[in-house]
Amino acid sequence: MINEVKILHLRSMADCQIHEITKECEDFVREIGGQKGALTVAVKGSTASISTIEYEQGLISDVPEILDKLIPKGSYHHDETWHDGNGHSHLRSTFIGTSKTFPVIERKIYLGTWQQIIMIDFDNKQRQREIALHFVGE
Repeated sequence: MINEVKILHLRSMADCQIHEITKECEDFVREIGGQKGALTVAVKGSTASISTIEYEQGLISDVPEILDKLIPKGSYHHDETWHDGNGHSHLRSTFIGTSKTFPVIERKIYLGTWQQIIMIDFDNKQRQREIALHFVGE
């Protein structure tokens, strides 16, 4: 039984910046010898998310544009409480989620041809992000 964790450190510019982390996830599974099991990918914090996307320029532009329409920057109760202007960041993270779990089958993360793993930073300031990769399996 394999039960391994690795922490990725990623410098993010914020403001809906999308980072592809598929290669780092695949490298981790390969490094630990994962054959079959589950890989959980989780970002630390409440203003970022983990998801999947076809990582191409059109969607990299579309995602921030649609989020600006659905959950625009503005005045939220959080902002009134903390005066940090990132209420929209917390709401976006809540709706998309801070983690995803992927099956690992025959040494490969179970992803479609055009499906990559991403971290999206919604906050309004640059920061160092930590992403936990946790594999459990054989």
